Amino acid sequence: MPELPEVETIRRQLAPHVEGRTLARVEILDARWTVARPPEDVVDAVEGRRVERLGRRGKYFIFELTDDVYLLVHLRMTGNLLLDPAPDTPYQRVIFTLDDGQVLRFCDPRRFGTGELALGPDGLAAFFDGKLGVEPLSDDFDGRALRAMAKNRRAPVKAFLLDQRHVAGVGNIYADEALHRAGIHPLRPAGQLTLTQCAALADAVKLVLAAGIDAGGSTIDDFRHPDGVSGAFQNDFLVHLRRGEPCHTCGTTVIKLVAAGRGTYVCESCQPRPRVRRRP
Repeated sequence: MPELPEVETIRRQLAPHVEGRTLARVEILDARWTVARPPEDVVDAVEGRRVERLGRRGKYFIFELTDDVYLLVHLRMTGNLLLDPAPDTPYQRVIFTLDDGQVLRFCDPRRFGTGELALGPDGLAAFFDGKLGVEPLSDDFDGRALRAMAKNRRAPVKAFLLDQRHVAGVGNIYADEALHRAGIHPLRPAGQLTLTQCAALADAVKLVLAAGIDAGGSTIDDFRHPDGVSGAFQNDFLVHLRRGEPCHTCGTTVIKLVAAGRGTYVCESCQPRPRVRRRP
């Protein structure tokens, strides 16, 4: 699934093309894309409106339209927003035609991606309330904030990071990379992290997300830029997808285990496995 760096990469590349432009025509080819709303309701709400700003919250794109109408787009596992691809590009679910003739196509082979409406600032706030936690690249995310959120949490820290209600936008790839850089085992209970460990982890999350954005995201399966180009951060992975290979830091073999139901990569020399506390 595209994570924060991939979504932010797309946002930065699309913004100059869509901001200030009008959605002259919107064709929703797959009714599942609009979740609970009928597709015609979404078309009626957004068609003919100007894109004032293309924003992002966590893994969501926020098309801020005139009169405080918001179109919230999520790529999920395999979605892509492609600018002016070939008309016969496969897996098209939505087609946005801009008033300058450019065409933005939402393509998604597994059909999990969504487009939802929020009306007014209060509606936008209500949409995200309870869904998304702190933005990890903001000043609100640091060691003290992370420790406060993790207090008394028994879940493994990997599961804690993947829960979007805590930290918005971090997924499997960047959680693995951040935990490695912080020297923290993914199975360590989040509530057991010290303030020093929380500070190291918060810094590592910021570092890997920023590096991912600088590299244009990670392309492993389906992710592409709006122009079809792949990301490059996969070339800089320290542990993710490197099972059986030597750790770049210490030379120990990277292993794969399961944490939070996800394939997880770890060097257990750099990231010592937590000891099991036995009851007397």
